[in-house]
Amino acid sequence: MDKRRFDAGGKSATLYMADSENRPLIVLNNYAGDGEAVMAAVSRFEHVDFNLLNVDGLDWNHDMTPWECPPAVKGDTPFTGGADTYLALLTDEIIPKAQEMVKGIPVFVGIAGYSLAGLFSLYAVHQCDVFDCVASMSGSLWFPDFKEYIFSHSMTRRPDKMYFSLGDTEAKTRNEVLKTVRDNTEEIVRYYKEAGLNVVYELNPGNHFKDEEIRSAKGIMALLRQ
Repeated sequence: MDKRRFDAGGKSATLYMADSENRPLIVLNNYAGDGEAVMAAVSRFEHVDFNLLNVDGLDWNHDMTPWECPPAVKGDTPFTGGADTYLALLTDEIIPKAQEMVKGIPVFVGIAGYSLAGLFSLYAVHQCDVFDCVASMSGSLWFPDFKEYIFSHSMTRRPDKMYFSLGDTEAKTRNEVLKTVRDNTEEIVRYYKEAGLNVVYELNPGNHFKDEEIRSAKGIMALLRQ
């Protein structure tokens, strides 16, 4: 698998290119790293020939959040709501550049992310029609007013598949904001299922920080198996 690194709009991207033509393209927004650990985790499941576009160099609390919000934990960095600006960069520059580099034309384009990137992935499929499927792993669906946004904003296009996962102890916290994550996730999953969408939801053992690469790989594999 050929691996290429490029920059666009101040962000860094690593493209892992499929060996054959017209393979799926999965976009993974990553807190840190070039995606090699996730690719290694994917290979532990089975060999699948696909393109992975890993984007890092992100201003995490800005690029991945849809609107301004105080920090969920006292003393942390506030969320500054730059998702729309970053989404425009991703869809107008980063993804087209990757599509020029891969072999053939991707049979479909998916978006995946962990934590705040899982939140962003879900926001993205409501804001644009670029993505055919979406995976939100341990998504920060506790984010204030996000559940209400989902319920009141229709999608530009209906995804062919949606994948959600959560650690089974993530909601076991005294933090009044973070403890809503499981209830919110399951309400959102139920909402999409009732709308007739193809939705997969699973619980993984552990808290938010356990097996991030493995959970990310499971989400990517779920999209590739559609």
